Amino acid sequence: MTTLTFKVSNADAQRLRQRARAAKTSLSELLRQRVLEKRATTGKIKLRRCPITGADIFVPEPGLPALTTDTVRDMLAEFP
Repeated sequence: MTTLTFKVSNADAQRLRQRARAAKTSLSELLRQRVLEKRATTGKIKLRRCPITGADIFVPEPGLPALTTDTVRDMLAEFP
């Protein structure tokens, strides 16, 4: 397996490590998942009414990862 090396700020390194810990995975696996994931999956998120609150919420189709604050933040980070 090939090793890649790149530089990030101390703050970014800390943030990446925190995300990996929160996801209970290694930093390498977290980065592979984020970089190599298919971007086409964003079209499979549907709007549904929450049975508890009655509010409209976004729900991914079965088999897709949960839509979390972090995943929304990541999607919006690429938005112009």
